[in-house]
Amino acid sequence: MKLIEKTPALGGILNPFRRLVKDSKKITFVGSAGFCLPFAELLSYVIAKEKKDIAFVPNLDYEKAKKIVFTPYGMQLSDYADPKADTVVVLGGLAMPNIGVNADDMRKLIDRITDGNGLKIGVCFMRIFERSGWLEKIDFDYVINSNIENELWEK
Repeated sequence: MKLIEKTPALGGILNPFRRLVKDSKKITFVGSAGFCLPFAELLSYVIAKEKKDIAFVPNLDYEKAKKIVFTPYGMQLSDYADPKADTVVVLGGLAMPNIGVNADDMRKLIDRITDGNGLKIGVCFMRIFERSGWLEKIDFDYVINSNIENELWEK
């Protein structure tokens, strides 16, 4: 993959995502229920006014897909949903070694969601897709990677 853009802060994740999915009609996120769901909700928020169908698949559990909808509290899970979509967004938490998701199983799920013919976007932190070997096994169209730098300050 080649670098096409480098931007700082949270907008560096949200703005490219909005551009990448501008033509998508239905988007399904796949990620860990605890760690990845808030990021799916955040990414969904920037496209909430565009009236796209959005779903979230926890882990690799296709049958447990739920809608992500706009509420007075922001984007939240709602009713069960058909996860079939023209765009799939794989969140990097599933590529972390302690989660134990196999890249080949993820690729099969992506094909099931998109019928083998959709936009594949990876969103991760700290180059986890590269470090876990997923870039060689999953043919992402785009990967949004964010490097986190933390600071702890004391009085």
